[in-house]
Amino acid sequence: MVIHQVFFWLKDAATASQLMKGLETLRAVPQVKQLRIGTPASTEKRDVVDNSFHVSELMYFEDAADQDAYQTHALHNAFVEQYSHLWDRVVVYDSVVGGPDSYRE
Repeated sequence: MVIHQVFFWLKDAATASQLMKGLETLRAVPQVKQLRIGTPASTEKRDVVDNSFHVSELMYFEDAADQDAYQTHALHNAFVEQYSHLWDRVVVYDSVVGGPDSYRE
């Protein structure tokens, strides 16, 4: 399984709901097994916690091939074209997890 985490820093924090609405369209990409969209949590401030982002996206894919297919899917391309003007910075973390005990709902 591949976990795809994306963090967005927006030019204007007021556009967060607009970006989140755009992210919702990515649910229709067949390779996306799960999609979670969020904002920074009000957790304890610690040196290791970076909550400076505005919106986050967490996706699950069966494997790297599915994640690769997602990257070139028409809906993903349309999302980038329609919403990229909203963000200043994007950081992506992709992780591979495996085995029956590494993922539980």
